[in-house]
Amino acid sequence: MSNQPNTKYDLEERTAKFGEDIIELCKQLPVNHITRSLIDQLIRSATSIGANYMEAINGSSKRDFRNKIYISKKECQETMHWLRMLAKAIPEKQVIFRVLWKEAHELTLIFQTIGSSTVI
Repeated sequence: MSNQPNTKYDLEERTAKFGEDIIELCKQLPVNHITRSLIDQLIRSATSIGANYMEAINGSSKRDFRNKIYISKKECQETMHWLRMLAKAIPEKQVIFRVLWKEAHELTLIFQTIGSSTVI
């Protein structure tokens, strides 16, 4: 029996949970003229990771799959950037931003490995 379906499910769940964690965090952040756009950007990029992964696993070809995997990777990297900016804007939340940044970094490495090992 192949581990691939479980691996897909685990990554599907992991990316969804990451997006949910970002949403929950953003509900608690103070909104002002600096943080408003940073929060919006963070929510967009973080929730896009899982959406693009879902598109990848339902891709029409290996090329489409790899392309969506790389988009997921890019969204992870963008999310890391917004987390860094928010950590600067809201220093009292740096610990949670760092935890989420590490998860985004791990997801980046996973997507890079998947993309690199996908033969088209």
